[in-house]
Amino acid sequence: MARLLGCYLFACALGVAQPPVAELLERKTLAEIRAVAGRLDGVLGVAAIDLTTRRTLTLDADSVFPQASAIKIPILVTLFRAAHAGAFRLADTVTLTGKDAVGGSGRYAKRLRSGPLTLSVRDLAAAMIDWSDNTATNRLIAMLGRERVNRTMDELGFPKTRLIRVMMDSTAAARDDENVSTPMEMARLMESIWSNQAADAESCREMLEILKLPDKEMKGGVPDGVEVAAKPGVLDGVRCEIGIVFLERRPFALAIMTAYLDRSRNPVAEVTELIFRHFEKVANANRFGRRLR
Repeated sequence: MARLLGCYLFACALGVAQPPVAELLERKTLAEIRAVAGRLDGVLGVAAIDLTTRRTLTLDADSVFPQASAIKIPILVTLFRAAHAGAFRLADTVTLTGKDAVGGSGRYAKRLRSGPLTLSVRDLAAAMIDWSDNTATNRLIAMLGRERVNRTMDELGFPKTRLIRVMMDSTAAARDDENVSTPMEMARLMESIWSNQAADAESCREMLEILKLPDKEMKGGVPDGVEVAAKPGVLDGVRCEIGIVFLERRPFALAIMTAYLDRSRNPVAEVTELIFRHFEKVANANRFGRRLR
């Protein structure tokens, strides 16, 4: 995997050699992504996985980036695995009080001003993803424990994906206690949900449905009607998004991460469009680039 801007690796997990023209298309797409990175006043990491062939397209995909709210995907996976293991039921109820209220994104903090709220664990999970609700997220972290989330990521093979602090803890962030991952690990995590490896099949199906709920920058990079299951993340200087694009005949997992941004606009939609166009060409042609559709 690439570690420095401008380095790259295209790897085929199936070990099937690519025809030269297919490699040329990959190089062209990567050059276009590098051009986007060059225009940013920060840094960019990208990992895309062809869910049909498991072939990858990457740019600085092993670099560790801040996760922002994208860390809520590892929390979601841990939650569903714990529920399946019998630690609790998703239908179990939890009562939130004013002491649980956390600022930033979400709706529950405001609602708690009028009194306690009793919700199911499933409700909290949906709010964590759909509204990026920090109150719901911190309550789920308290239920699971940071150690359990990180242990789950280890079990799934993602040692650089780490939940270090709760949401909206600026003091911890100032100590460099940041929730982090790499583009490749997060793309692989989405692949594992797609392939029912992250949890049991029913849990993975429900997680994908929840991840289809929130507004996403990736939607701006694909045509109307193409489904996307993804979670954005936003912090000062950070824009990222992790998801799956359900392109017909060529769905792909995609992780886009940035850091050190100053005034640059969010590049997620632009990068998504480039990668979508790449896989659309692949989906509509044979291995040698002859257009079939």
